[in-house]
Amino acid sequence: MKRNIGYEQVVSGQSNRGEIPSLHEAFAKDFPIGAAVSPAILDSTGSLIARHYNSLTAENDMKPIELQPEENVFTFEKADQIVRFAKEHNMRLRGHTLVWHNQTPDWMFEGQNGEPADRELLLARMKLHIDTVVGRYRGDVYCWDVVNEAIQDKEENLLRQSRWLELAGEEYIQKAFEYAHAADPNALLFYNDYHETVPTKREKIYKLVKDLLDRGTPIHGIGLQAHWNIYEPSIEDIRIAIERYASLGLQLHITELDLPMFGNDDKRREVMTPTEEMIEKQAKQYEQIFELFRSYKDVITNVTFWGAADDYTWLDYFPGKERKTWPFLFNDQHEPKPCFWGVVAK
Repeated sequence: MKRNIGYEQVVSGQSNRGEIPSLHEAFAKDFPIGAAVSPAILDSTGSLIARHYNSLTAENDMKPIELQPEENVFTFEKADQIVRFAKEHNMRLRGHTLVWHNQTPDWMFEGQNGEPADRELLLARMKLHIDTVVGRYRGDVYCWDVVNEAIQDKEENLLRQSRWLELAGEEYIQKAFEYAHAADPNALLFYNDYHETVPTKREKIYKLVKDLLDRGTPIHGIGLQAHWNIYEPSIEDIRIAIERYASLGLQLHITELDLPMFGNDDKRREVMTPTEEMIEKQAKQYEQIFELFRSYKDVITNVTFWGAADDYTWLDYFPGKERKTWPFLFNDQHEPKPCFWGVVAK
């Protein structure tokens, strides 16, 4: 078994490498490098983000329940802070997300007297929300994850059983893209999902997007969330997914990248610091992934991490798996890890 080692010593002992290069500048000829943020993260990690990233996504603060918690009551304060930071630092801004089965307020799906909303009411509310949000950030947000995670994971059905599907029917997806395009004709519009390299899910995503294109839907790209880990998926599975989606002629964004140091079935809680083996595996996996991304830079036009550094990640608070996961290129002290150097060295 590999021994535990002084993790902070490993990741900070890089003085012989000279000045730390800017992450996004290392990819200036390839694609923007983004981070998912909140106002609190910008307060605590702003200097790191300003130096190493040139694209931002609101982790939660542009989701429906955050922007319109009550009907016709819009709360833009936190989202506006992220927009201001992006402007001040000349960063691109991705919008996330307009239509999702999760983090959407219950009132959106309710009619009078507690009855479910009918199709016309629900679509009217969707349109108002999209018109208001996309309209407010027109010219500031250059692309939107319009519909998020609409595909069913494992069952035979193509679409997830959600209140959107139940009340508005399959057409809700196309309507969302049409409304977003009308609100900002210059914005790039994406369908975004996870498990995008798993063959069954990959083919469902391909089918959904192809069907949308065949119907003339204004969709410009596919978002690959890329919530992977240091063991899977294989580089070949990632390559196959990229090739499959790219065959549709759309842009691809890597939208929520993280590589925790645990596999999907690893239930360990006692690991308080990564082992040498875990550190080496993460460095190798990140290096190979970014080498692959670079080879597809003609279709991959943004790579965004779902966070900025190891001191905060949603993965550490995943229900039933609360633990440190160390998924990023920078450690808790915002210093570059071994995986950082492998990524920027090419």
